[in-house]
Amino acid sequence: MSSQRVTAFVPGHVTAFFSAHPADDPAVAGSRGAGMTLTDGVTVRVSAPAGETGAATGDGADGETGAATGDGADGDAASDGSGSRTIDGEPGSIGAVDDVLAELDARGADVAVETDLPIGAGFGVSGAAALGAALAANDAFDRGRSENELVRIAHAAEVGRGTGLGDVVAQARGGVPVRLEPGAPGVGALDGVPATARVEYVTFGELSTEAVLGGDTTALSAAGVDALDRLRADLRLPTLMDAARGFARGADLLVPEVDEAIDAVDAAGGEAAMAMLGRTVFALGTGLSDAGYDPEVCRIDAAGARLVDERGRE
Repeated sequence: MSSQRVTAFVPGHVTAFFSAHPADDPAVAGSRGAGMTLTDGVTVRVSAPAGETGAATGDGADGETGAATGDGADGDAASDGSGSRTIDGEPGSIGAVDDVLAELDARGADVAVETDLPIGAGFGVSGAAALGAALAANDAFDRGRSENELVRIAHAAEVGRGTGLGDVVAQARGGVPVRLEPGAPGVGALDGVPATARVEYVTFGELSTEAVLGGDTTALSAAGVDALDRLRADLRLPTLMDAARGFARGADLLVPEVDEAIDAVDAAGGEAAMAMLGRTVFALGTGLSDAGYDPEVCRIDAAGARLVDERGRE
């Protein structure tokens, strides 16, 4: 039996600094801050079984994000009558993805998430997977939702899972997004730094987003507000990087290995900062290479989340 397959690509996103703004409505909740989207990202392939396309009529079409099993990447395929779920070729599901599919009444989709980015290291993989699933499932199942609606669905799923606050809206925009007001489209507000650059990064391990966002974020948010004020007064990449370093120290999030790498890049005449939230350092140009590291290399992604031309009949 044939099925309609649609592919989306969503750039990775490193957050330089942020302030947390919770709310009862996950579409209103979010963060203010800034970061960079990356040409290294997440590819999501969604296949709709034959006969399951067309206008949604189930619970997922009523504007409320549906329930799903598992938090983040839980390593288990969905077991509620949904289609298959894989992460880099292995059975596994991401909670925010399951919530997006429930909202679009597309639980029967087969979903394959693929990325070279490390999960849990500050690259917004969960948000990218949710947004990619929203874009691809909308097309594969012919749901007829607008871009802003799909971003809202993915943002609400990500916030609801506690795995991110601002990655989705940033990844939808691309470039160097500046989140002026929190929330999904129609609520939040975005600007950007008009710049492009080579980006290098090195990851030393995971840092739990849920643990940080679930704790007291008062000091963190105060540092994030200060960093955003600095950037808005001078919208350039060097200012963003300098504000990011100040934020990491002011929010007491800097881990030793990242601190050491930032100092090494600075000594080599470069610009580096910590990715929020992960044990990851990212640098402009050849900063990490010049400091003696063996980094991954990409660029700032100019386009943001999009469907890609891999459509076919299976």
